Amino acid sequence: MLFTLPDPDSLYQALLARDPQYDGRAFVGVASTGIFCRLTCPARKPLRRNCSFFDSAAACLEAGFRPCKRCHPLGEIAPAHQALLAALEQDPARRWSEADLVALGHDPSTLRRAFRRQFGMTFLDLARQARLRHAARHLAQGGTVIEAQLEAGFDSASGFRAAFARLLGHAPAQMAEAALLRADFIDTPLGGMVALVDDHALHLLEFTSRPALGAELRRLSALTKGRIGLGRSAITDQLEADLARYFAAESAQFTTPMVLHGTPFTRAVWQALQTIPPGETRSYSQIARQIGRPEAVRAVARANGANQLAVLIPCHRVIGADGSLTGYGGGLWRKERLIALEARLAAASRDQKLRESLDLACNWP
Repeated sequence: MLFTLPDPDSLYQALLARDPQYDGRAFVGVASTGIFCRLTCPARKPLRRNCSFFDSAAACLEAGFRPCKRCHPLGEIAPAHQALLAALEQDPARRWSEADLVALGHDPSTLRRAFRRQFGMTFLDLARQARLRHAARHLAQGGTVIEAQLEAGFDSASGFRAAFARLLGHAPAQMAEAALLRADFIDTPLGGMVALVDDHALHLLEFTSRPALGAELRRLSALTKGRIGLGRSAITDQLEADLARYFAAESAQFTTPMVLHGTPFTRAVWQALQTIPPGETRSYSQIARQIGRPEAVRAVARANGANQLAVLIPCHRVIGADGSLTGYGGGLWRKERLIALEARLAAASRDQKLRESLDLACNWP
């Protein structure tokens, strides 16, 4: 049975108490330091507003946090692997290759298995992710493409463009300065996300690991004639606040304005998805009947999969007729955790309404 994390406020109290029952099961990422720790870490405790909680060290690493040197949240690591992680931290821009690993005495296949088992990703994945995120932020701060390429440790301009395009769907030179849409990263307990916004609304929100992300960005690029850049607007700030409340299991009500790019049919499906209450699920056939197209179950499934506003348009609330989770572009493990999070949120809402009704009954004259 999978361990389900309690709500973030309970985890914060466990952090303050250094509760050992969550050791190895829950971790805290601290935004002000960029470090993640065990809840039993002896270090000075951070403010609640700076804390994000994760159920694995891999999720912390994917969100961009570095392991604490006091509590060693990655557990017992072979000295050779510790040396690799230390080298990556000292020089995150270095471009690592399998040849580098062989030269240091490692067998690449053995190392891949060891890192996947302990961190959920390979060492080369960690290194590549660190380089590209660093490069994207450099470009967002006004740096040139060649500076970003060199800082990311790419000798080859074509290699840098290809890796960057795989991440964001565009080569860096295509990220227009006079941008209509701006892309930025948002870290969440389920991993990094990319948000595309203008000054008025959100156009795309996806997990960076979604296979279809590049194609989605290219479609938006075609709509804006290539005018997609790096950066953020007040909409990004609003979205981050919405997501923070959501992942803290405080609210599934989103205030961020959205633009739905799609055909009238796909927009009808997406609008129907927004009527599913948190804590509940629907089947594809139920959605098809809701929009008045009971024969279009497969088309509903395709429209559900084409959603490019993850979490806010809750396509994760649609499951198979037999109750199976079926596909999810962000990964079935994320779908499972989103549904579990919303079940907790719905239960908390029911408890609150019950308490309010009991209070009303007690105060009735």
